[in-house]
Amino acid sequence: MNRFKHLSAASVEDAAASLRRLGPTAHVIAGGSDLMGCLKDNLWMETPTAVIDLKTIPGLNAIREDADGLHLGALVTLTRIAESQTVQSGWPGLAEAARRTGSPLLRNMGTIAGNICQQNRCWYFRYPDKIGGRIDCVRKGGQRCLAVPGDHRYHSIFGAVKKCIAVNPSDTAPALVALGAVVRTDRRAIPIDGFFSAEMGAQSTVLEHDEIVTDILVPHQGPGAASAFRKIAFRQSIDFALVNCGVALTLAEGVVRTARICLNGVHNNPYRCTGAEEALVGGALTEETAAKAGELAVAGAKPLFQNAYKVPMARALVADTLLDCAPAA
Repeated sequence: MNRFKHLSAASVEDAAASLRRLGPTAHVIAGGSDLMGCLKDNLWMETPTAVIDLKTIPGLNAIREDADGLHLGALVTLTRIAESQTVQSGWPGLAEAARRTGSPLLRNMGTIAGNICQQNRCWYFRYPDKIGGRIDCVRKGGQRCLAVPGDHRYHSIFGAVKKCIAVNPSDTAPALVALGAVVRTDRRAIPIDGFFSAEMGAQSTVLEHDEIVTDILVPHQGPGAASAFRKIAFRQSIDFALVNCGVALTLAEGVVRTARICLNGVHNNPYRCTGAEEALVGGALTEETAAKAGELAVAGAKPLFQNAYKVPMARALVADTLLDCAPAA
């Protein structure tokens, strides 16, 4: 690992000012489970010169519920979200997503803001510098995506964004998208549907370089609300998802009134299944309607030959996650 300066921020304003002063090779760190791997592998074309620690900022690790909904401070760990009775009772899909992220050790370290801000996964993009040097893929400013003609087993089944077919790896992201969360920073509130942006090169969000997430607001879901999360991975305890799914529904008298469905691990950004949502609204939630929604969720899929297995996997996962929201008989 190359040498870098380590600064402890006293406040969000202090951290943002340090980012502006130190320039684009400065990075913030919270739990560090993604950043430290990037630093060890010398991932970026420009070597980081400074790391600004956010854990020294007071007030960013609170979980509270008020009239607006659930407020999650940026530094709240995934373990606390998974174990919170407040989250489990009002937003069970989010609690389950946090519980299924990584290993217990990683959940103890990893924060909610870090989980949604981590960079996309691709073994060409993340190839360690110490093993033959960094690979100049399109995500790093190169001319082509090496995964398309190469090994793309775990890559996007919904096409490329600016030639890149890397996937968003977050487990909490699809749950937060399904729940209509709002990401709040030191300068604005960003509806989560507009937060993720693989169009911006190496980074995976719309955040400016000197912009810092302060908390995430998850609205109350209202009467008849239900949410669920499912994930398929090779090793259930620690692996990134092959496919995961977050669902939030509102039902009244057996009829679906609102529906939000989000897949991840299948595209550069978390993937809203709007066609499936529209088909559900106004009807009953049954095995047949859930299966139809699963079909519609992957209707736009354009898999490559090595990752075509993800299409039936995603189809079934959407149907199963929907049925998790069905009222108990």
